[in-house]
Amino acid sequence: MKQFIDFIPLLLFFIVYKLDPRVIDLAGHELTVGGIYSATAVLIISSVVVYGAIFISQRKLEKSQWLTLVACLVFGSLTLAFHSETFLKWKAPVVNWLFALAFIGSHFIGDRLLIKRIMGHALTLPEPVWTRLNVAWIVFFLFCGAANLFVAFTFQSYWVDFKVFGSLGMTVLFLIGQGIYLSRHLHDTDPTTPKTED
Repeated sequence: MKQFIDFIPLLLFFIVYKLDPRVIDLAGHELTVGGIYSATAVLIISSVVVYGAIFISQRKLEKSQWLTLVACLVFGSLTLAFHSETFLKWKAPVVNWLFALAFIGSHFIGDRLLIKRIMGHALTLPEPVWTRLNVAWIVFFLFCGAANLFVAFTFQSYWVDFKVFGSLGMTVLFLIGQGIYLSRHLHDTDPTTPKTED
């Protein structure tokens, strides 16, 4: 459910982007709907509404949600202010690389890897497995950022489609792979738990 809620602003962005540009009258003001700039405005507004509603209902946002919201506001506002989609094209790579940086930093800062902080309440795994899992997320975010950047500036007519569906597809495939990998280790005991001899 949470993943679907996070996906709402991006889906609305995609729908408005795909509309043929048209001028509509709204309370005596003419607005252009369709194309990158109106889609960017919808992305900003819907992100504020969605994450604002989550904050009101839960009294907090996760760090990843704060990062996504701030990046949307910054890159979206720059896109509208300078009337250049280049800024928005950098949003996905920067966000992915910041996530990668957070996972990298957890190897050197704090007493637990970031992936263990996220999933440790639900799983008990040996430390080497947590380490490999954390590294896998680092590689995934670095790859996603690079893929988004490459498509955005090489295949400009497809970058919005890739931003919405390509990134989602990569995430689903990665999560499936992670699930398969974890299924092989769920029976493993945590090394901190003494084993008993039969």
